[in-house]
Amino acid sequence: MLASGFANTPVTRALVVGVVLSAFLASITDTKYYFWIQPRPHLLDYWQYWRLLTWQLCYTNSTEVLFAAMTLYQLRIVERLWGSRKFASFIISTFPYTALLPPILLAVVIRPLSFGHINYLPAGPTAIIFSLLAQYHAAIPYAYKYRVSSSLPPGPDRGFMLTSKSTSYLLPLQLALSQLPGSAIVAAIGWLVGFAYRRDVLPGAGKWRLPGWILGGRAQKERYDTLRRRMEGEAGRTTGVDVDANRDQARRRGVIGGLVDQFRGAF
Repeated sequence: MLASGFANTPVTRALVVGVVLSAFLASITDTKYYFWIQPRPHLLDYWQYWRLLTWQLCYTNSTEVLFAAMTLYQLRIVERLWGSRKFASFIISTFPYTALLPPILLAVVIRPLSFGHINYLPAGPTAIIFSLLAQYHAAIPYAYKYRVSSSLPPGPDRGFMLTSKSTSYLLPLQLALSQLPGSAIVAAIGWLVGFAYRRDVLPGAGKWRLPGWILGGRAQKERYDTLRRRMEGEAGRTTGVDVDANRDQARRRGVIGGLVDQFRGAF
């Protein structure tokens, strides 16, 4: 049976709660203007480089909060596929890239090429979400395909082909188009970071893992061991076989059998 809700996805649950709670706190404290970035004047004139590390902490409008929370809820399947440790390690190891690349590229490349017209980077973890979306696109297979036909005369090539995953991209698409062109720039860079991670070309992010004790790895292992022993006991009662006795017998047979095998050829 498929797990529903946030079952086995503690990191995703924390992200969704963080997205909603951070936006709420920024709203009631009237501190939203501390999070979005304008290269000029924030970086080039006022030297507020701390914004490079804080602009992803919260969204500044309720529409983006809604789309981000729903998108993260859809992406919880990636955590179930990877496990919480790898999922959290991915977010932490790619954070320097998703946090620094968008504002630096905007200030150094995009803004000069646009003659100063593109000078705004909206706040929020859109880059992180799209880096996760790249993993979802690559790792989660689709269940079926279907063709959407047009009003033209019928034919084998009329319309366009979609998959069961197509509707999953509508919410992040709305997020990428919410504050153009800055939101689209952030989404594109986040997708490229996720693609680079997938191809193992992102320096320092491919093999690093968060220590297991941070996410309660020992407690989780004990829980799974308890569940396994309980399932084995239920299977033994159903079949009439003492699983624990068989395990102990196999363990003794492994030690004694090894000694017998060593001296068997001498007689």
